[in-house]
Amino acid sequence: QVQLVESGGGLVQAGDSLRLSCAASGRTFSSYDMGWFRQAPGKEREFVAGITWSGSRTYADSVKGRFTISRDDVKNTVLYLQMNSLKPDDTAVYYCAAGYSAGWRQAEYNYWGQGTQVTVSS
Repeated sequence: QVQLVESGGGLVQAGDSLRLSCAASGRTFSSYDMGWFRQAPGKEREFVAGITWSGSRTYADSVKGRFTISRDDVKNTVLYLQMNSLKPDDTAVYYCAAGYSAGWRQAEYNYWGQGTQVTVSS
């Protein structure tokens, strides 16, 4: 059974940091590209960051310089999102995804997690 399980969300203050994790299981994800998306209340889900199987990274302009995506494929694949200098506008449910894209097109991702809530207070 393919699963992507996010963790690490929570309630923080503006300026704080959080690290999200996404544990992938059920198949070999080391050959998949992966990404993070987020959905704020009342808004559409949007791309945050992507990483290819070989380690190339892409970021949304809104998070460049603050967020870092990484992955660990030593055993089962774990995807990370290090979020620094958090802002209230970063408040959203964060989803990890896997597919054959590390870009912003959601249709190119085959597998999705259930999401983890990140709330940033001012």
